[in-house]
Amino acid sequence: MAQRYTADELNKLGQSELVGLVLSMQDEVSRLNSNLETLIEAIRADRQNRFGRTTERIDQIAGQLSLFNEAEGYAEEAGEEPGEEEVIIKVRKKKKKGQREEDVKGLPREAHDHLLTDEQLDEYFGKGCWRRMPQEKYIRVRCQPAVYTVEDHTVDVAVGTNGDHQDEFLRGDRPKDLLRNSIVTPSLMAAIMNTKFVNSLPYFRLENEFRCSGLNLSRQTMSNWTVLVSEKYLKAMVERFKEEQMKEPVLQCDETPVQVIHDNDPDNPNDQKRAAGHKNYMWVHRSGEFNTKTPTIIFEYLRGRGHEGPLEYYKDFNGIVMTDGLQQYHMIDAMLPGLTNANCWAHARRDYADAIKAIGKGNSNAIKTSIAYQALARIKTIYKIEGTLSDLSPEERLRERQKSIKPLVDEYFAWVKERLADTSVLPKGKTAEGLNYSVNQEKYLRVFLTDGNCPIDDSACERALRPFCVGKKNWLFINTAKGARASATAYTVCQTARANNLNVYRYLEHILTELPKLADEDGNIDTSKLDHLLPWSDELPAQCHKPRR
Repeated sequence: MAQRYTADELNKLGQSELVGLVLSMQDEVSRLNSNLETLIEAIRADRQNRFGRTTERIDQIAGQLSLFNEAEGYAEEAGEEPGEEEVIIKVRKKKKKGQREEDVKGLPREAHDHLLTDEQLDEYFGKGCWRRMPQEKYIRVRCQPAVYTVEDHTVDVAVGTNGDHQDEFLRGDRPKDLLRNSIVTPSLMAAIMNTKFVNSLPYFRLENEFRCSGLNLSRQTMSNWTVLVSEKYLKAMVERFKEEQMKEPVLQCDETPVQVIHDNDPDNPNDQKRAAGHKNYMWVHRSGEFNTKTPTIIFEYLRGRGHEGPLEYYKDFNGIVMTDGLQQYHMIDAMLPGLTNANCWAHARRDYADAIKAIGKGNSNAIKTSIAYQALARIKTIYKIEGTLSDLSPEERLRERQKSIKPLVDEYFAWVKERLADTSVLPKGKTAEGLNYSVNQEKYLRVFLTDGNCPIDDSACERALRPFCVGKKNWLFINTAKGARASATAYTVCQTARANNLNVYRYLEHILTELPKLADEDGNIDTSKLDHLLPWSDELPAQCHKPRR
């Protein structure tokens, strides 16, 4: 704590001592003000993250804070005059007829006729005093809860008593079991996995749901089935998905923490990774955003966030990997000669968005004059042009990026460096973090300009992680590492099916019916024989596809 002076002590100080004291107090006040501004920004940003919108779009961020400045906010100096068709308000069209029928297209139907007999009509109107009108027709949809049926299987068994096959047994043909001596069937396993890994319902809620329907299945039983089926069958599908991924020019990667209670190494007594609060990670590797024909999403459970995991995964990959700015990705970029790391522009703008949100409501002038707002405006222009290129081929997209976006990117980085070099108004807080992030990641942020297959950001990968994050909020943690790996396998198959616009339940039911037929005597499945089961295969039954509206 600084020394406190009385009035008499100050009167006894010389001029040089007073000047030094005032200068030190100014430095102290300046430091305290800087810390106070940083704390206020952090509090506002935290409040915004908890209770506000998570959007990073500049028009929505600035728009919600400047309600009375519309003319200035929406004016465009170079804006073109709207055409006649844009100005004249068109009469709203009536609701399309037949939409209700379209909504229930493909569902099974039952006829319910409510008829009037001739006798009823004669009695009411009098004989010959009536005629029939066109019938009224309408539809209603009835919901039937899940129905579970017990299959009683009876297998004939015979034994030879004489001849060449004496004492030999012969049994009737029977379907292969999904799991030996288990009551589980492909349809039941598909229902469990669809509910858990697509609809994010924890096992204990599913257990209660089954009990209400008269089926007594414990969460431990369902968990064991999931681990066994994932290891025995679905793991082969994941390996086949990875084979397809390694052929692609662009992949995307991200990770999220997950708590696994028992994850210590049983062979190492000094391993304390099961300690409370230890972070494990679920990684996701997905095909490039522009691959809409054969998209794959592969989840991988790893004990940590180090570079060893992605280094092992991408060791045979040649192409671009789109990620956030984590240093581990830059390390594998340097270690793997065939891999190029690209960074996400959504992360580059995130700190600027947080800085604007932290300024506070009703302070539109401060927002419009802030460095963060100017940075977001420049990035918005880049995104606006990029948004018009999504339907182009990779070659056309690359040409347009070089022609229209590259000059804007060059201008943005030059502007960022000017702001950091200007010592008269040094940026602070989130704004400074955003500027420094862009400068530090410039090499990786420019990679999307070199390949038309590379997206501008990693948002598609973040969306792929979202189902896992939603589920994580429901079931909170995973008990064992084996369960975490099984969850990664199940999420891989389910989310890849969703990415290919399949009915996940029907797809799971189909592959769990077919995969046991492909297993050899040792339980191994040759991945080269799985092409007909891939989510984009033309040989999948029609029921596996979602109905097109």
